[in-house]
Amino acid sequence: MPNTLLALNWKMNKTPTEARAWAEELREKYAPAEGVELAVMAPALDLSALAANLPAGVAFGGQDVSAHESGAYTGEISAGMLKDIGATYVVVGHSERREYHGETDAVVAAKARQAQAYGLTPIVCVGEGLEVRQA
Repeated sequence: MPNTLLALNWKMNKTPTEARAWAEELREKYAPAEGVELAVMAPALDLSALAANLPAGVAFGGQDVSAHESGAYTGEISAGMLKDIGATYVVVGHSERREYHGETDAVVAAKARQAQAYGLTPIVCVGEGLEVRQA
């Protein structure tokens, strides 16, 4: 079991075509490091390309998840959807989600619980100052 997780967050970057090319290049160059797990947190549209093209041993996950299991929540991504595509992680509570979407600790906790209910590991963000994000 790795003791270090290196999680890459693509933010709102890379089209599915770019994601596929990136994953194929990584597959050619990737050399696992003992005790380190690599995971890519990508936009939802890129997850299928990652699932099909990442090298063995590289995980991927969503950048957000709904606090709801299913229903009339247009644009939301459920934990079940992420699990079905093969994701193992999901980011919740990112400072940008808190700032731009008004997500509270209670919302973040509900999202983390929903992720865990589907066997996903939530990566819970607890704070980031503006200067860190800008850097």
